[in-house]
Amino acid sequence: MNTLLLGVVGSTAYGLAHTGSDVDRLGVYAVPTAELHGLHLPIDRAATVVQHDPDQTMHEARKFAMLCLSSNPTVTELLWLPTYEQRTPLGDELVELRDAFASADGVRNAYFGYATAQFKRLLATGQFQSKMRKRQSKHGRHLLRLLDQGYDYYVTGRLTLRVDDPERYREFGDRVADDPEVARPVLAEAQQKFADAKSPLPEAPDEPAVEAWLRRVRAAYWKAAQ
Repeated sequence: MNTLLLGVVGSTAYGLAHTGSDVDRLGVYAVPTAELHGLHLPIDRAATVVQHDPDQTMHEARKFAMLCLSSNPTVTELLWLPTYEQRTPLGDELVELRDAFASADGVRNAYFGYATAQFKRLLATGQFQSKMRKRQSKHGRHLLRLLDQGYDYYVTGRLTLRVDDPERYREFGDRVADDPEVARPVLAEAQQKFADAKSPLPEAPDEPAVEAWLRRVRAAYWKAAQ
């Protein structure tokens, strides 16, 4: 696999990991460009490789770029890590391009949308049995994290992954596990904050800059395939 960028994301990056937490890795790879000219294209589902023990998700360069252009929170965080386990020159260029992927509407809609989806899951499942309570609490923690990180990203133009007060998120998660409705006023407050705020982010991502990077990737791995 032609890895361009690889790092540890998720709870470890947020400072919310605890004993027994999984270590999640996320990365970007490039297929040999010749494979994009055949019958069975490595796109869509075929452009993501998921492994377990250890947990690792790898997105092909085009798919990763498309997800970041939609401000997908799970994928975007790779571009804002303080350190990386693997980082190639093309990976360096990708990190330097991180501002090109963002837009005000994209960030607001993605982060608030993901948090709202977490809330809907909480309501759909109700109170878990004790053995499932950890999952409910985790959904609550990440709902609050998404709202905080998304709003900060929206008003500053920078994504900060590590939370300042991990205990605040753990306590909120425990309360949500007892009663999912605890999250409803938090969502409403966040929605109003987004509405009242002004963002320095542009109206639209810089797609030409992203496409230029992807073409450099294709050129590099076309030569490698010869």
